[in-house]
Amino acid sequence: MSTVITPSAADAELAVQAVQAASRSEGYWAGVWKRLRRDPLTIVCASILLLMLLAMVFAPWIAPHDPYQGSMIRRLKPLQTPGYPLGTDELGRDILTRLLYGGRLSWFMGIMPVAFAFVIGTTLGVTAGFLGGKVNMLIMRTTDVFYAFPSVLLAVAISGALGAGIFNAILALTMVFIPQIIRVAESVTQGVRNLDFVDAARASGASGFTIVRVHVLGNVLGPIFVYSTGLISVCMIIASGLSFLGLGTKPPEPEWGLMLNTLRTAIYVQPWVAVLPGVCIFVTSICFNLLADGLRQAMDVKA
Repeated sequence: MSTVITPSAADAELAVQAVQAASRSEGYWAGVWKRLRRDPLTIVCASILLLMLLAMVFAPWIAPHDPYQGSMIRRLKPLQTPGYPLGTDELGRDILTRLLYGGRLSWFMGIMPVAFAFVIGTTLGVTAGFLGGKVNMLIMRTTDVFYAFPSVLLAVAISGALGAGIFNAILALTMVFIPQIIRVAESVTQGVRNLDFVDAARASGASGFTIVRVHVLGNVLGPIFVYSTGLISVCMIIASGLSFLGLGTKPPEPEWGLMLNTLRTAIYVQPWVAVLPGVCIFVTSICFNLLADGLRQAMDVKA
């Protein structure tokens, strides 16, 4: 005679809770997307950033000239010059081409340090917030030492010590933003580690690593990610400043901050040509800031 195995009441309750949790998760992200679609400013900023990204990715096909080829007879041509819609720089190189190629390097130097700082800072911040005690004291007091310095001053000091170059600039910017992300990660982890579902997981015998991976990270990564998105604009401005000071990108590489440095002497001759890299930095920074604000409002649970 065959035996029919029926699920216990506990198993049924766990299944119901799993379905409800999945439903809540789907409903949350659906609400986030719905609020984003109702925010026209965030959509416009995201569209501008997407268009800029596509233009930089396809720069080899849409750029009208070689970014490194110049001509002394075409120096500092004004806007709307035939064949050079945005004019030329001090060496006769096409500004439009160099802006497209320079955006690649500027975006790279703005995003990569934040990405590295996000991974390292989140790991250290969550560790400090979850374990507490002496571990928290060690990590947070070390963070306070770096956090005490202004970001620009710290980036210039580290870059000056390491020397000019893209790699050294990225390393310096990463070290600048790690303490800021650590503080945010530690703060949000402190607010999550004593909640009921974490206590229940701890009481069930789950290891600390499992609790952090399954229960804590899912609740803290959102705020940390939104905060890090807002840091991209700051990182891009500081990276451009390092290149402007000669501590970042080296000539003849096209980069918006370096272009501002080389064109600063032409501000009284062709002012519109000279300010174009600064306009690109300004528009990109504003769009990243507004995009981060839109994401923060859309992901707010109270909304």
